[in-house]
Amino acid sequence: MAHTPFRGNYTVCLTAFDQSGALDLERMAGYVEWQIAQGVDGLIPLGSTGEFLSLSREERSAVAECVIRTARGRVPVLIGSAAESTEETISLSQEAEALGADGVMVIAPFYSSPTPEERFTHFRRVAESLSLPVMVYNNPFTANIDITAADLARLSEIDNILYVKDTSKNVHRVTEILDLCQGRLEVFAGYYPWESCLAGAVGYSSVVSNIAPTLSTELVTRARNLTDWEASRALYRRMLPLINALGGDLYVPATKAAMRMIGQDMGPPRSPRLPLPAAAAQKLRAILAAPELGLLGERQTSNHNK
Repeated sequence: MAHTPFRGNYTVCLTAFDQSGALDLERMAGYVEWQIAQGVDGLIPLGSTGEFLSLSREERSAVAECVIRTARGRVPVLIGSAAESTEETISLSQEAEALGADGVMVIAPFYSSPTPEERFTHFRRVAESLSLPVMVYNNPFTANIDITAADLARLSEIDNILYVKDTSKNVHRVTEILDLCQGRLEVFAGYYPWESCLAGAVGYSSVVSNIAPTLSTELVTRARNLTDWEASRALYRRMLPLINALGGDLYVPATKAAMRMIGQDMGPPRSPRLPLPAAAAQKLRAILAAPELGLLGERQTSNHNK
């Protein structure tokens, strides 16, 4: 299936809410414009960071339509279309295709803990229902299962399963995937982007890109340029405290708190999540204000704050 290959820094998008917790599509559209203006290579709404599990079906459709319409083809948009049932995942994926998405990102069913054969059948059925590229999302910390390199090698035999976002935190997994898939599947890092790109990942599905899209894009560009090793490593070490601060159990409250701190408010997290505790917020503010990043000293122009 012909498509322009996905490469570089793809922001896993937050979902914008107003202060009452209602979906805020005006703010969402402004956020998309800001992300594109800051130089991101792609957008992935409705993933884990996008709180897809806390949205209704109608809200998920509205977010997908808003991001695709606002992006207007300037960067690729991959829609998170995961659901617990295969039928619902197919429906969401087909809707994304009808709206004009460039691809879909699909995590395995996250409560039923399907067996390897059940997972394979799930992804196969989803992929065969589409003509879009499919990015398999492996996150054992949220989905309760780990999709191994051997699992992915089998999935890569399916024509339009072309990418994996791997958030196993096992950087050697990149090498294992590339070796076993023999060019049929490409890797986006879900964590540790510098090491993953050096191992052969083609991109970074980035939470930190919500807050520092320009730096995240520069990091991936430099990390993929093997002649720029020292500069890319220096940039990564500058960004690593922020990457780690956004990588724990409170990643959604932390990311939304950081956005508010830099003047790019996306509203509160939706329940059952709570705002970031005060002590954690104080530590996060110190990271953002550190001279290595200076994100509080040089506020980026907002196109969407009300």
